[in-house]
Amino acid sequence: MLSVLIRTKNEVENIERAINSVKNLAQEIIVVDDGSTDGTVEKAKSLGAKIFTVQTNNTFAEKLNYGINLCRNEWIFVLDADEEVSEELRDSIISELKNPKFKAYEVTRKTYYLGKFLNHAWYPEWRLRLFKKGTVYFEGEIHEKPVYKGKIGRLKGDLYHYSYKDIKHQYIKTVDYANIIAINLFKEGKRFKFYNLIFNPIWSFTKVFFIKLGFLDGFRGFLVAVSAFIYTFLKYLFLLELELKEKYGENLWKRKSS
Repeated sequence: MLSVLIRTKNEVENIERAINSVKNLAQEIIVVDDGSTDGTVEKAKSLGAKIFTVQTNNTFAEKLNYGINLCRNEWIFVLDADEEVSEELRDSIISELKNPKFKAYEVTRKTYYLGKFLNHAWYPEWRLRLFKKGTVYFEGEIHEKPVYKGKIGRLKGDLYHYSYKDIKHQYIKTVDYANIIAINLFKEGKRFKFYNLIFNPIWSFTKVFFIKLGFLDGFRGFLVAVSAFIYTFLKYLFLLELELKEKYGENLWKRKSS
């Protein structure tokens, strides 16, 4: 018996696709909503999901852990609202759960970007998503990390990812993520080094475009590599700003009147 857990906040454009992709797979669909105001909750209810509200100040990991505790079935599949389970992956899950060899499984995520799925730049992205209840919990503020002890299996089939509405949406999220990661680095005691601002972005571009063969995705692969460069550059730039604020005060950008 399988529960599917979906975390939402203003995902009315995506939630129907996500739920429909697991309707024939799950015995229950749990939606943990973070204060949606766009009709996400109503749409999810109309599709048969059970809705629970979570406090907005909880971390992403805390919201997932809360949802896991709500699931009633032995197995849980975690699905983001902007994702879709492919037919091959759905069949793979059904087949594996008839005689499971592991207590946790990874699936690979394939991202839709500017009209096509990327085959190299952001692929494969293996994510632990299917597990026996009580064996996995999550930690972390923005990129939640599963905590699990033991061997992990891998399933056939892709998890389709529709991550961005457009370029503007992509770079708004890029800036936000870079800022949050910089804050976390600062809290952990990491400090700015000039070479990080220069060489780490170059390495990020190189890794995506050349090592992961992003160039085979053509111009879209190049754009993904550029976004990786910008994300890494901003992350260290925000870290520098935090250090300067600590040194000179929060009014770093305001000139003092004489």
